Amino acid sequence: MTAAPTPAPTRPAPPATRPAPRPVPTAPRRHWTEHGLVFVAPFLLVYGAFLLWPLVSGLGMSLTSENISGDGGGFVGLDNYAEAIRDPAVWSSLWNTVWFTVLSTVPLVVTGLVLALLAHHLRVVQWLWRLSWFAPFLLPSGVVGLLFLWVIYPSDFGFADQALAALGLHPGIGWLTDERYAMLSLVLTTVWWTVGFNFLLYLAALQAIPHHLYEAAELDGAGPWQRLRSITLPMLRTTTGVVVVLQVLASLKVFDQVYIMTGGGPDDATRPILQYVYQAGFTGYRTGYASAVSYLFFALILIVSLVQLCLSRRTREETAR
Repeated sequence: MTAAPTPAPTRPAPPATRPAPRPVPTAPRRHWTEHGLVFVAPFLLVYGAFLLWPLVSGLGMSLTSENISGDGGGFVGLDNYAEAIRDPAVWSSLWNTVWFTVLSTVPLVVTGLVLALLAHHLRVVQWLWRLSWFAPFLLPSGVVGLLFLWVIYPSDFGFADQALAALGLHPGIGWLTDERYAMLSLVLTTVWWTVGFNFLLYLAALQAIPHHLYEAAELDGAGPWQRLRSITLPMLRTTTGVVVVLQVLASLKVFDQVYIMTGGGPDDATRPILQYVYQAGFTGYRTGYASAVSYLFFALILIVSLVQLCLSRRTREETAR
């Protein structure tokens, strides 16, 4: 008998080698180079010459008694700011500005949304509707002001009075000369003129909503109003926040149409704060005092912007949850 062959000893398997760790990508280093400085230098020069320097120069002017004739100019500290706070004309002009903002913001936002919904769902000559609703926004302020001053609002023969007479109402309303109607007339003019910008923003947001959401809701039996309330309006929440912020800031800076149509009258009932700054600086020749009033108004706009920014950020955080 032959002995069975003994099996060869097995060698232990070599330990598995771990793959080398991948290097963690690092953020690219950003540093100034002469080439980058050359590219941004034109912008920095224009930005400094037309924004930073006037900002600093105006702040320094607000601390002096400088006037437009070149006389005076001595340092007065915060006296201009104290006088502006005590000036009743500043507060009345500021109230007119805030009241105009309140009256104009809501119809501008709502009307822009309604026009965008109509233009988005119309299937006949869409380009004509979009052009007709956006075209007034392209007109200069002087054209709009003179159009409403000489065509729409003149008493007895203006288009507004003729429309009232056609409806059987009493014409002859002092649209721009009566304190009860002057501010409302300016608001209607501004809504007709500037609603096209909000309309364009809402229309772009509507076209970005995925169509399959409406198809799924329609399959579930949702009607048009349910789709509007449950899909369209929630998807437009961010756009609405942007529109409200832009509209409030634009309304606070109202000047052109008021200056052309009413001149701040009647009896300063429509004079905004920017017109008072203009009158104090170029009619009263007190550029130092006008600068102080304008910087107080700038502080108000800054506070409003920060409050709206905090509110919009909180809304986005609640929506993300």
